[in-house]
Amino acid sequence: MVRTPLTPEERLRGERLGRLLREARGERSMVAVAASAGISAETLRKIETGRAPTPAFFTVAALAGALGLSMDELLGRCALEPAECAESGEPVVVPLIA
Repeated sequence: MVRTPLTPEERLRGERLGRLLREARGERSMVAVAASAGISAETLRKIETGRAPTPAFFTVAALAGALGLSMDELLGRCALEPAECAESGEPVVVPLIA
């Protein structure tokens, strides 16, 4: 199976998610947070460092729960600003959220 390369926008969003999760983790150990979320510490490390910029929805939801974040907050804080999308050279796509 050949994986489609990530767009610059996807990479930026992944880096932003990783930073947000790292900040929310604070002084808690990576092992403790990962165990609370039901994932491996290696998976959390990859997400926090941007090496896994597109983690599965349920992984993100589990991490949000373990860190006391809402999915709405994650979405709002990880969404790229239109200027960032323009800088990446990708077309600006604005999701419709009802």
